Amino acid sequence: MVNTAPPSTGNWPQAPLLAQRGKLFRIYNHYRVVISLLLLGLLFVDPANFDSRFRMLDYYQAGVVTYLAINGFISLIMFAGFQPQQRHITLSILADILMMHWLLLFSTGITNGLANLVIVSVAAGNILTPSRVGTFYAALAAICSLGISLWAVIALDAHADDIVRAGSLGILYFAAAFVLQYISRRMIRSEALASSRAQSLAELEQINRQIIQRMRTGILVMDHLGQIRLANAAAEEMLFEHTVEDDNRLPARGRALPVTLREGLNHWLQDPNRRVETFQPTPGSPVLQASFTRLDQERGDQILVFIEDTSKVTQQAQQMKLASLGRLTAGIAHEIRNPLGAISHAAQLMAESGHLEASDRKMLDIIQRHSRRVNGIIENVLDLSRRRPADTDLIDVGQWLSEFREDYLHTVGANGSANPPEISLHLAEGTPPARFDRSQIEQVLVNLCDNGLRYSAQHCGHPSLELSAGATADGQKAYVDVRDFGPGISPENRTSVFEPFFTTDKSGTGLGLYLARELCEANQAHLSLLDDGQPGSCFRITFAHHGRLI
Repeated sequence: MVNTAPPSTGNWPQAPLLAQRGKLFRIYNHYRVVISLLLLGLLFVDPANFDSRFRMLDYYQAGVVTYLAINGFISLIMFAGFQPQQRHITLSILADILMMHWLLLFSTGITNGLANLVIVSVAAGNILTPSRVGTFYAALAAICSLGISLWAVIALDAHADDIVRAGSLGILYFAAAFVLQYISRRMIRSEALASSRAQSLAELEQINRQIIQRMRTGILVMDHLGQIRLANAAAEEMLFEHTVEDDNRLPARGRALPVTLREGLNHWLQDPNRRVETFQPTPGSPVLQASFTRLDQERGDQILVFIEDTSKVTQQAQQMKLASLGRLTAGIAHEIRNPLGAISHAAQLMAESGHLEASDRKMLDIIQRHSRRVNGIIENVLDLSRRRPADTDLIDVGQWLSEFREDYLHTVGANGSANPPEISLHLAEGTPPARFDRSQIEQVLVNLCDNGLRYSAQHCGHPSLELSAGATADGQKAYVDVRDFGPGISPENRTSVFEPFFTTDKSGTGLGLYLARELCEANQAHLSLLDDGQPGSCFRITFAHHGRLI
């Protein structure tokens, strides 16, 4: 919590006020140098009549020279960088009052015009030190003035009016001290309050900046031409694949919007009530939704953009749907499996009979195949509710992918297939490490490889696919591509392949790719379908920055 109370006026101010006191003291010392130069110059105006106008000319001249030397010395050391403290200012004011009375004593006394300069010294002392010390300055000046007047009356038979004048000057000293102390204290309170509020605003601005930078919603401020003025970390990561840890990234300020977002801005400028369509800045990035509003409704020269990752919203909706389905399936799984097991067992017994017609065996095959499919659906849905948290490690992606390829080929080859699969591997240099759960991501790759080999075999007659690893455009995050040589996915189905229970294969459950994306999200990775114009399908796993904690 920020303390907005002003500091006590009885204490010496802290750094900001102390610096201001130093500046005021510099100005006051310049004034003293000018006064001392004028006093020295007056000595040469009419030297013939000095003896008649001064009580002790030699002492007066020595005082003027000394006063000039002191002020000149202080100016030199301050010009050299000396920063006066409270004690230096106090001693300087005291010396100034005493020196002025020294000159009054050896000139014409309290009636001399130099007495008015004492008022200036007392006033300056109360401005520079608005405390009890300021009252002491007034008291010292009043005592010195009364002392000079009494000495002149007793020793020099001066007129008694000098005592009255000295008393009047003493009243002026105290009046100046009290008035200036009051004004200075009010100024200190106002300045302290303003400084405190400025500090509070600065801290609040810093807090707001930290909150905006840590928000997962992307925020942009740009002009109507699409030039970015400000962007938080989430927006830079979504649009330009920049991470907070990337110190070498180019700033988003001044950069142009991605083409897809620029098109959405143009549509919004034409019709502000129109909802902007979702877009992908890059083929491997998640699907984003942008909303626009004018930052200044009157001028309208700046536009505020909010960017949301729609996969998060979609994921939450799907999780709610599958949570309900999971609870339902968990409750009736036992009741379903009992009759399902009985059906499968009866079908197996019937298949052992030697008196079945070909049409009957075909019907039994349909029963067994769909029984296995129903059981697979139940198992997959139950796996969603039993999914364990990710146990992540920092992994060399290239080495890990090579080991996975060897293990997968060995596992598939152990089945004794007459048409063994071919899996090529391409590893780009400089692929950064990634942090993920090895077993979960391997489960994703197994699913993608199984699908890729199956569709490649159906389309080309030979199961083959391509595995590759590399770095994203910013060079900070690793990715893994799984490319098959099948017929590809039609454009109307590309946005639905990751939805649960969506499948184009009659024997599939429609949960494989959904489970794969769920496992990737659990490891802060992103599974996407690339649209690169090449034959077949290419699925990309983009890992989070290896410095991010999961």
